[in-house]
Amino acid sequence: MMVIVPGMAVIVVCVRGVGHDETLAMDTIGGYIDGMKQDSKSGNLKRLSRIEGQVRGLARMVEEDRYCIDIVTQIGAVRAALRRVEEEILREHVAHCVEHAISSGDKADQRRKVAELMDVMGRAGR
Repeated sequence: MMVIVPGMAVIVVCVRGVGHDETLAMDTIGGYIDGMKQDSKSGNLKRLSRIEGQVRGLARMVEEDRYCIDIVTQIGAVRAALRRVEEEILREHVAHCVEHAISSGDKADQRRKVAELMDVMGRAGR
């Protein structure tokens, strides 16, 4: 899902595959989200729906020429909410995918999962 806020950065929220192409999803048993605990998955979907509403609210604020600082404050709230969803999905990834790679004994799979995790953590820090 892509949300465009006029005059602001584009916010992209990709639930399935967390922004990765499908070949990476094929390397992971059950995909990235399929193995997620149902309560965690539904919680993340609720959070993402709230975030979607917040972003729509931001668009309205811009359309209504609201005070800049109020808009920037709300952008910070959206970023924080996205970070919480990201952290939860990464936590699930480690508990499901990385743990499976470790317990499988497959050294190549272990290296792939660690490299993938380091890559995503490096991007998250930017």
